[in-house]
Amino acid sequence: MAVTIEVVKAALAALIDPNTAKDYVSGRSAKNIKIEGDDVSLDIELGYPAKTQIDGIRRAVIAQLRTIPGIGNISANVMVNILSHTVQRGLKPMPGVKNIIAVASGKGGVGKSTTAVNLALALAQEGATVGLLDADIYGPSQPQMLGLTGQQPQSTDGNSMEPLEAYGLQAMSIGFMIDVDSPMVWRGPMVTQALEQLLNQTAWRDLDYLVVDMPPGTGDTQLTLAQKVPVTGAVIVTTPQDIALIDARKGLKMFEKVGIPILGIIENMSIHICSKCGNEEHIFGHGGGEQMCKDYDMELLGSLPLELSIRELADAGKPTVVGAPESRAADIYRTIARRLAVKVAERAKDMSNKFPSIVVQNT
Repeated sequence: MAVTIEVVKAALAALIDPNTAKDYVSGRSAKNIKIEGDDVSLDIELGYPAKTQIDGIRRAVIAQLRTIPGIGNISANVMVNILSHTVQRGLKPMPGVKNIIAVASGKGGVGKSTTAVNLALALAQEGATVGLLDADIYGPSQPQMLGLTGQQPQSTDGNSMEPLEAYGLQAMSIGFMIDVDSPMVWRGPMVTQALEQLLNQTAWRDLDYLVVDMPPGTGDTQLTLAQKVPVTGAVIVTTPQDIALIDARKGLKMFEKVGIPILGIIENMSIHICSKCGNEEHIFGHGGGEQMCKDYDMELLGSLPLELSIRELADAGKPTVVGAPESRAADIYRTIARRLAVKVAERAKDMSNKFPSIVVQNT
């Protein structure tokens, strides 16, 4: 049997991408297939960061093509191309930021900030350029979680602030500019203005993703972000507890009303495993996040355990993904982050910069 492009495509159509659950042909990842005699070369283009997955994907593609009778040498190049995707109607993506992901919750105390920083770090570990914006003006926690307490951003041009950096992340927070013990006694308009300044006057440098750690609730700050900030999609963090789920549903509906798609739901503190005896307990209930996903036709991106080490590492300024990278929890964070990036990649591409500006003038 002669080796043809059709034969190669047929072989690749039987191979499933472990992260997208689609084959490489229907998922349009297989590109630039070339045949020279019996030798085959091709590119596998991924729309999500996958630094830890590339070697495995390359090996799987080569092994699959080896099943073609008479095939010669195989050159498979696996590459990542993260694109900018559509945002809410009437807005355009920010300069220097391809995709903004809002991490939100309906109420406080569900571990949203810890989840946000670990997801951002996991995306960075997979090879993406990532920023983290702490949008919780009243209770900024990211400076401590990133080990940046006491540091202040600098300005090189007098107009914009340079983000601080930690573990490969670009970060900005009101917490960099105030005393840690000083309460923010501000009314709503001041808070929303501060948020807009933090977002727009930070010199973000070519970000694939900007993860925004949202404040809890559905008030002024959330509406400002939803109406004025070009958000690619939102993630809802909840616990299995009924009270948390009630508020999480409110947050989900708020994003729906302003036209921001929900990329998925993360269930935090889903199970506690006793460090002494190994007994498993569903302290905050069981299956709440999964049921919410069924009710709203959303994807459960993952479930995280209630572990002492997650809290200890965050308090120490070394979140789990960097503080205990080989742990089970870190692996769950990375799996969720990859799935989240896949959900972003499945969104429609932003084409606003492809169209020319039309100017009407008298001649």
